[in-house]
Amino acid sequence: MKKVRPKKNLGQHFLTDLNIARRIADTVDACPDIPVLEIGPGMGVLTQYLVQKPREVKAVEIDDESVAYLNATYPQLRDQILGEDFLRMDLNQVFGGKQFVLTGNYPYDISSQIFFKMLDYKDLIPCCTGMIQREVAQRIASEPGNKAYGILSVMIQAWYDVEYLFTVDEGVFNPPPKVKSAVIRMTRNGVESLGCDESLFKRVVKTAFNQRRKMLRVSLKPLFGKDHMPDAAFFAQDIMTRRPEQLTVAQFVDLTNRVAEVMPKP
Repeated sequence: MKKVRPKKNLGQHFLTDLNIARRIADTVDACPDIPVLEIGPGMGVLTQYLVQKPREVKAVEIDDESVAYLNATYPQLRDQILGEDFLRMDLNQVFGGKQFVLTGNYPYDISSQIFFKMLDYKDLIPCCTGMIQREVAQRIASEPGNKAYGILSVMIQAWYDVEYLFTVDEGVFNPPPKVKSAVIRMTRNGVESLGCDESLFKRVVKTAFNQRRKMLRVSLKPLFGKDHMPDAAFFAQDIMTRRPEQLTVAQFVDLTNRVAEVMPKP
């Protein structure tokens, strides 16, 4: 069967280096004995190494041409190739409610959306690995105080330990992307509850970073609206003189609880 044409509208850049593909496949070994769901297998350069592992493997692929190629090339996976849009899937249905590892050479233009969806299903996904744009990987792995530290850093690090594993150059793809890539691994930490209202935590983090160069006493005001603005004492707290990139996850949890105290009750 002829090879699949990379499609620009799907952000497809097919990995051609088999050694790197094998290394990416091996990142799932950190979470043994549970199934693997691969996102965007394309022509199966990563899939061929995943299926060698002693565990169930499924792959979700939105490109019909790739689905046909995978079905022809990997007949053992014929019933395991899901021709769907990952972002619209109910992940509880993939392995009958069982936990699984998420992996893949992720489409760069939707990688952040993929990881936000992972957070929605964090109890199902104890481990997520794969390759993404290096800039996004640096953002996810960044520590407080760095320019790369932002919404993704805080939201993911609240629930996962992040490892930046290695960098991948542009020349090992067809077509080559204009940026470098990186392989990361995210493993669920021991946190079962943040100790705050988790939906408010998301709002606080996102609102703070919407004006990341401003002090919190300025950037948090949109949370309240003009009619429910806290008094001056709330904004006079020491933490309000800091910028969002200076706060750890624990400090964002503390900040969320402080905001909750002055939020109008529904």
